[in-house]
Amino acid sequence: MKKGKLSETIRKFIMIVIGAAIAGYALEAVLIPNNVIDGGVTGISIMGAHLFSIPLGVLLFILNIPFVYIGYKQVGRTFALMSSVGIAALSIATVLLHDVETILGPSDPLLIVLSGGILLGVGIGIVLRNGGALDGTEVLAVLLSRKVPFSVGDIILFINAFIFLGASFIFGLESALYSALTYYIAKNVIDIIQVGLEKSKEVRVVSAKSEEIGDAIQARLGRGVTYTKGRGGFSNEPTEVLYCVINRMEENKLVSIIKDIDEGAFVVISDVSEVRGGNFKKRDIH
Repeated sequence: MKKGKLSETIRKFIMIVIGAAIAGYALEAVLIPNNVIDGGVTGISIMGAHLFSIPLGVLLFILNIPFVYIGYKQVGRTFALMSSVGIAALSIATVLLHDVETILGPSDPLLIVLSGGILLGVGIGIVLRNGGALDGTEVLAVLLSRKVPFSVGDIILFINAFIFLGASFIFGLESALYSALTYYIAKNVIDIIQVGLEKSKEVRVVSAKSEEIGDAIQARLGRGVTYTKGRGGFSNEPTEVLYCVINRMEENKLVSIIKDIDEGAFVVISDVSEVRGGNFKKRDIH
């Protein structure tokens, strides 16, 4: 058991280093030479390196130290360790790749934004999927969200708005707008890496014909279902709640199945960030 856990930890370390190297390449070979920056601490580090001629890797490491400490206190030792590995790997990657040949010139702004955003998103996504982080802004946002009436996403957006505003004074308004677009693309790629292309959805159905609906879902979709007992708040009558997990491609077919059996069924469909264990694998249907 311990050997298996050690090999899994080593695998995660390797993937975090690979992800950091990809992000470092995106920064040094695509974005920074064309005056396009990322958000968060990375963006601040890029502007600092430009203004004060300090190596980017040094600033990335130093500026992220307080956030790693916050992560250790608020999230735990494992997260802090994985993040330290990721940040150190990104810092080293930017130093080693500093003189790498730029693959795109300023005459290709759309390709710069697309390729830079995708590469950056892939790198960061790999790191996050393996339990680490490359930027301390998210840790700060989680901490602030507990003290102010704003979500983590709102706080990150607010912080990055100031960073891109600062970039407009240093690199120009056009570069700042390209930076914001690159950040948007990277964010969406990160979501795909973390969640996957087949985003899962959970479905709850309240119906007098829940068993009939469940049988149809299993027969026509090949998905397993679970029944739980419930009681109507107004009617005070016992009822059965059907629960199942599907991917987003199956949503329309599921709704059609339910509608065919009980048009008055109460249906709730919501996104699921991750599915593990159980018997989620789809059964073959004939």
